[in-house]
Amino acid sequence: MDKELIAPCGMNCGLCANYLAMQNGLKKKGFHKDYCAGCRPRGENCTYMDKQCSLLGNGLINFCCDCADFPCRRLKSLDKRYRTFYHMSNIENLKFIKENGIESLLEREAKKWKCPECEGVISCHNGICFRCHPDDMRDRAIISRWRGTRQTLS
Repeated sequence: MDKELIAPCGMNCGLCANYLAMQNGLKKKGFHKDYCAGCRPRGENCTYMDKQCSLLGNGLINFCCDCADFPCRRLKSLDKRYRTFYHMSNIENLKFIKENGIESLLEREAKKWKCPECEGVISCHNGICFRCHPDDMRDRAIISRWRGTRQTLS
């Protein structure tokens, strides 16, 4: 886990399917998957929030939790989608950062998203470890819904 991969909105870009596809070279394995290096490494303050928030867009705050309007309507909407479909909460991550620091968040994330088979990283977007189960990406039934059968996240 890398602190540069924690986006201002609280998303851990290191858990993103497009980031993990890049890290695990899925295109070389015959998968047609978009790659992404993460919001901050790409020079984007936050893919989801920067166009709607002038503070983020102009780099005046580091995280949404630094804002007086935290959590704003847009962040609440994003958080609801991630809690519903991806087993994570951007707002929870941001509150955790505010209370415990980013290093503690990284430690928690490393434990929560560690593959029990290879100790790689499980994608929050589909529950697949791209290191030891890349072929699961070929199964539309798996990648169209989050699969909790291989790993139960706490």
